[in-house]
Amino acid sequence: MRRAAAAVALFVGLTTVAACGPDDPDPAPAAAPGSAAPADPGSAAAAAPPSTPGAAPGGAPATTPAAPRPDGSITVAFAGDVHFEGRTEARLTVQPPEQALGAISSTLADADLSVLNLETAITGRGAPEAKTYTFRTSPKALSVLKDSGVDIVSMANNHAVDFGADGLADTLAAKDSSPIPVIGVGHNAKEAYAPYVTTVRGVKVAVVAASQVEDITNQKWRAGANKPGIASALDVPALVKAVEAAKQQAPVVLVYLHWGEEGKACPTSAQTAVAKKLATAGATAVVGTHAHTMVGSGMLGNTYVGYGFGNFLWYGTSNYAFSNETGVTTLTLTRDGKVTGEAFTPATIDDKGVPVPVTGAAAEAALKRRDSLRGCTGLTPAPPAH
Repeated sequence: MRRAAAAVALFVGLTTVAACGPDDPDPAPAAAPGSAAPADPGSAAAAAPPSTPGAAPGGAPATTPAAPRPDGSITVAFAGDVHFEGRTEARLTVQPPEQALGAISSTLADADLSVLNLETAITGRGAPEAKTYTFRTSPKALSVLKDSGVDIVSMANNHAVDFGADGLADTLAAKDSSPIPVIGVGHNAKEAYAPYVTTVRGVKVAVVAASQVEDITNQKWRAGANKPGIASALDVPALVKAVEAAKQQAPVVLVYLHWGEEGKACPTSAQTAVAKKLATAGATAVVGTHAHTMVGSGMLGNTYVGYGFGNFLWYGTSNYAFSNETGVTTLTLTRDGKVTGEAFTPATIDDKGVPVPVTGAAAEAALKRRDSLRGCTGLTPAPPAH
């Protein structure tokens, strides 16, 4: 797991969560990965054994763990939805590879842990599902994200199984050999709901992912006891059980959801209901994407909630206002899971689909608008980062 050093130099503001869904231009095909491993048997929301702290999947060597800070704190950065096709397909071959996400990569790398959503199948095979938009990319996307400062990738979303059983088999094969942890999708429900557990600067952290989007993916490709697929937040008892199990393994539990309504800058009743349940279950932070626009963030008691981070590396255009607004939200957490600071690095998506940090008056305006989004969430302001 890539660990970059200390403090996060960001703008202070309120939170955001990325949104992503079935919008915009048709995707281009990508190279095919290998075939998948056979599915394991498993039971629906039980947590798998924790990952080896500091170790990457696929046999990649672990890096030397960063030393604990004197105050025992860690920083966690979140960003939104990523695609590597259309105008962003070329980002797979950007040199140096750590610039695939542009200059904002450094904000992700500077955090002790960073998480975002990869909104695509990883395959060159399979028939497209019966939906308006289908996305795919090659396994290289996972190594490119790792090089760009990303530590954990969620694939619990409504595009992870856009190319049917063959595409899902390839996606799971890519996960199995990935240089970076992939969560929210698995050979069975046990794997899909399982947290990725690691130790960051001496702090144990568990990260869980699931999709709340009611679509064909959640209908057809929800993981089961002996069925591959995504973790579903529509199965609220299973998700709550997964978070409770994660809390038994780590004091810091992060939940990354695919949720919300496209184009809507306020959370839905389904979002607020599940956020409350997950907060009660012990989640330190509940964040996510899908709306193609930023949605408000803040504190729900002791739990940080980010209802929508917006698009991030975005392959096309959206018909929604403010769909090019984006950024990175960074939380400072104590070793026992208390949120002590929030910072936001605002950015805008350029004509190549790349998030470009903004400064000066543009940054101030972005922070004010982001803060204003909290008004319809029922959340209180998060403490600012220092």
